[in-house]
Amino acid sequence: MADNTAITPENTSTPQKDHTVDAAGQVAAAPAPEAGQGQAAAEQTAPAEDAPTQSAPAPAVPKPKAVPSPAALAHKAPRVKAAPAAPSYSQEEIDKAEAFGRVDEQGNVFVREGDQERQVGQFPNADTKEALNLYARRYLDLKEKLNLFASRLRSPKIKAHEIDESLTSLKEETKQPEAVGDLAALRTQLDQLAEQGQARKAELAQARKDAMAKAIKERTAIVEKAEDLAASLGDSTNWRSTADKFRSLFEQWQHHQRTTIRIDKADADALWKRFSSARTTFNQARRKWAQQRDAQRSETKRIKEEIIAEADQIKDSTDWGPTSHQFNELMDRWKQAGRAGRQDDDALWARFRQAADVFFNARQADRDKTSVNERENLTKKEALVAKAEALLPVKDTKAAKQARQELAKIQEEWDGIGFVPRDDVRRIEGRMDAVDRQIKAVEDAAWNQSDPEADARVSSFEQQLAAQLENLDRRIAAEQDPAKKQELEAEKATKEQWMNAVR
Repeated sequence: MADNTAITPENTSTPQKDHTVDAAGQVAAAPAPEAGQGQAAAEQTAPAEDAPTQSAPAPAVPKPKAVPSPAALAHKAPRVKAAPAAPSYSQEEIDKAEAFGRVDEQGNVFVREGDQERQVGQFPNADTKEALNLYARRYLDLKEKLNLFASRLRSPKIKAHEIDESLTSLKEETKQPEAVGDLAALRTQLDQLAEQGQARKAELAQARKDAMAKAIKERTAIVEKAEDLAASLGDSTNWRSTADKFRSLFEQWQHHQRTTIRIDKADADALWKRFSSARTTFNQARRKWAQQRDAQRSETKRIKEEIIAEADQIKDSTDWGPTSHQFNELMDRWKQAGRAGRQDDDALWARFRQAADVFFNARQADRDKTSVNERENLTKKEALVAKAEALLPVKDTKAAKQARQELAKIQEEWDGIGFVPRDDVRRIEGRMDAVDRQIKAVEDAAWNQSDPEADARVSSFEQQLAAQLENLDRRIAAEQDPAKKQELEAEKATKEQWMNAVR
């Protein structure tokens, strides 16, 4: 059964024996099988038997059709929907309806309405049963329309205007129907349907009101989200993410507009005005931010261009320390300048990095060369300090004098060699100083022996040396660092030489 149940005057039936129900739930009359059984026959002023009889024309012999070509057969004819089957009424229903009518000798058909009769048509050249059957079926067709309308009232898809249109049509059709049956019951049923229709319209109105309120609430939620986004704009706003959120809200708006009940124009316009205002606020703020960002990027680009120019001026400098400090300052200024946009930043950074690489690569090459020279100097000084240590031990004043002369030559050669790696300076210098201290200890001891006051000082100095040697033994035993331990052992060896010289 189709959804549309609007019953219009065009759906009223004409006199016939058979009937059909159309797709809209209406009962439509089928053509009568015999001539003279329509309303026109009922409206004739003369009886049917007075009219001259005419023989029915012989049926025409159909002409043979041409055989279609294969090309014509390739195109299928469009399918035509079969007409809906006519409702079938039981004999009991027909008999009950016929009980309210009669046919007189002239073929006039009457229906009884309470205590009165009303002529509903004329059916000449037919027996009583056949005439009553036709008008009883008309009654049942009307009743079927009411039943179909009652069923349609229960459909969730029915519209209020369809109810009004159907009731108007049914009232017109049941006002003075040319049918035989319980017309009073038919009108009573129609009155009940009218009440049900009003109740159904009230339900539809309430449902529409509820749906409208729900739709307005849902769309208002979308608007409020947009307004919250517009109100939250600031310096820390992620503009791309916020733009995506506004785009998502707009898509939700469009989807809601397509899939929900149509909101009243006033409410829809007011909500759209709020939503559009929030979007406008965002777009204006983003445009202002973009202008400020472009201006800031232009200024950043200018500053970085200046930094690159300064870097180009000092990149060939060999004054490694001060120039390194200058490049560090340029790097700090670069970081503070901010960003000039990804594309510009990458190009600017490549230029700055190129200038910096020229200087730092040259500095590293110089360091590498210096490191090689310092390692060579260390090898030379290692040989000299070994030569100096070979002068020890010094046992007497004469040996000390000879050792001092040889050590002076070694130190002169030492001073001409140059720098050694920084990590080895203290170690290598300590070994040379230890040789000097041991020779000096013997020289001092010889001088002290010729001093009349030396005897008083020797005892005190010997005690101090003994205490210092004891302290050195403890420190050497506790020290874990090999380099420091080596220094302590060299100091101990020097003090032992002093102790030997004092004794």
